[in-house]
Amino acid sequence: MGTSMPRAGQPAYYTIRQAAWVLGVGPAHINRAIRVGSLRAVRRRSRLMIPADELARLLGGRPG
Repeated sequence: MGTSMPRAGQPAYYTIRQAAWVLGVGPAHINRAIRVGSLRAVRRRSRLMIPADELARLLGGRPG
């Protein structure tokens, strides 16, 4: 689990829709990736959220 702090102005967690936009895919693709275990998600207030460090990992370390 990453412990890095998000940059100023960047969220620590992304909704499925936000993550899809950042990655350039549809929300269904994000849901599928979570279901098969290739994308890590956490529950925050009963919603699935994608940690910012997980998106950075998928983007090769580039900021979202």
